[in-house]
Amino acid sequence: MTFKVGFVPEQVSLPIYRLADADSSIELVECPGGTGEMIGRLNENEVDVAIALTESLIAGLATGKGRYKLVGSAVDSPLNWAVVTGKKSSYESIGDLRKTVIGISRVGSGSQVMANYMAWQQKWFSDAANETVEPIEFVVLNTFEALRNATNDGTISAFLWEWYTTKPYLDSGEVRFIGSVVTPWPSWTIARSLASQPEAVTSFLDNLSKHTREADSQASRDGPNVDYIVHKFGYNREDFVEWQKNVKYPHDTRIVKEGLIISVLDTLGRAGVVKDPSSGWHIEEFVDTKVANLISEL
Repeated sequence: MTFKVGFVPEQVSLPIYRLADADSSIELVECPGGTGEMIGRLNENEVDVAIALTESLIAGLATGKGRYKLVGSAVDSPLNWAVVTGKKSSYESIGDLRKTVIGISRVGSGSQVMANYMAWQQKWFSDAANETVEPIEFVVLNTFEALRNATNDGTISAFLWEWYTTKPYLDSGEVRFIGSVVTPWPSWTIARSLASQPEAVTSFLDNLSKHTREADSQASRDGPNVDYIVHKFGYNREDFVEWQKNVKYPHDTRIVKEGLIISVLDTLGRAGVVKDPSSGWHIEEFVDTKVANLISEL
């Protein structure tokens, strides 16, 4: 019986690639549409677990759009989002994007959530009290390629995407970077569909932890990690080495931090992505504690 894992085919997924290489029961389900696509697959029980963006998984649960539970962490470091525009566009800074059309991969995706966070960071408020973030006009374009094309044909002003995944297209001159937005929290979280078996998810996470620990070791960072990703994706070796310096993998993927969820909800509330319920958040409702170890720290 196969165990289906939704993920993005990017360098950050090194440990899950390694696990799938070692375990033929693991079926990797590529989700080029990103976290929005993975949330859809979780909700429809098309995957057992998904390794997706922290902020979008939490936002999906907070807005009642997520039929899944958080069960662990995949990466313990933030994500650096490039703000990407067309090679000949008139936009030179993030400030130039106010009241323009922003591209996203899917509704509820990281590209949408982080665009709202960017608007809050930039203080694009619609009220005198500086409490309400202006609505952003979004266009859903589904794929990374379509987003890049849309910056160059004028359909959108810009979009947000992971910096190093996008860098080859910067280097080729296809797009330009006009800024970056860094998440103030660890970037990748693991969620399970409600139809998956808790025992199978627990076993998967315990096995994944062996590979996250290995990927995080200095011995792996000094060679095997680089060789694997450069061979698999054809990335520039120096770019991956530089990217790896800022990436931290967890040694126990079954840990979920209550303080992290609270911090994300607070920030997303300020950015207008979620609304605080009158009774407050009940963090235990976000997490499957049959699988995850819910701890109080950030």
